Amino acid sequence: MFNPIALIHSPYKEKFAVPRQPGLVASATAELEILPPYDDINAFSGLEAFSHLWLVFVFHKNSPSSKSQQWSPTVRPPRLGGNKRVGVFATRSPSRPNPIGLSLVQFHGIKKANGKIFLQLSSIDLVDGTPVLDIKPYIPYADAKPDALAGFAQSEPEALMKIQFSEKAAGKIELCLHSHPNLQQLIIEVLQQDPRPAYKKNQPDSKIYAVHLSNFNISWVNEGLISTVIDIETIA
Repeated sequence: MFNPIALIHSPYKEKFAVPRQPGLVASATAELEILPPYDDINAFSGLEAFSHLWLVFVFHKNSPSSKSQQWSPTVRPPRLGGNKRVGVFATRSPSRPNPIGLSLVQFHGIKKANGKIFLQLSSIDLVDGTPVLDIKPYIPYADAKPDALAGFAQSEPEALMKIQFSEKAAGKIELCLHSHPNLQQLIIEVLQQDPRPAYKKNQPDSKIYAVHLSNFNISWVNEGLISTVIDIETIA
């Protein structure tokens, strides 16, 4: 049994709409709160020389009591349209024998506040409250292999969706510019990834979708390759 060394404070308040890989939503910023007794600043001496970090984390939203989250030898990757099964160990599916994940994030520095230590991060793909087991620096010569084969995920997925805002939603964005200056860009980058279930793509879809991002509930509808944000509600 491992003890978390830190917790993520992220704009993603639920699993839905979290990007399927890190780096796809550059404007997704987060803080990593270091927990005692690991909050000794000496443990982070030299980290400022690195631009990116590996986070080893727990898929804490995967409940083993939920049948849909139990381990299966095969899964349906969204990159294959959600229709084709491949072995779980040939994917990064969160439904694994041990719910452990690995994420590459951009590092922007260390902040001290109220007697706590926080790492400033961006380009994240982690749900708010995710427990982190370890932090390791990203080392390009060892970790980057441009000629490596990556099966069905050889290239970055295209962000095909065009995002537009209704007059109502645009007005609410305007009201939030001071407190949340990057809210519109965050919404655009998240919805461009089309977080709907893979089987919904290229299908008629009249459903109104909603996701909890930061302190807001974002509602949108899809028509073809266009996603229209219809409302943005502040969550107290």
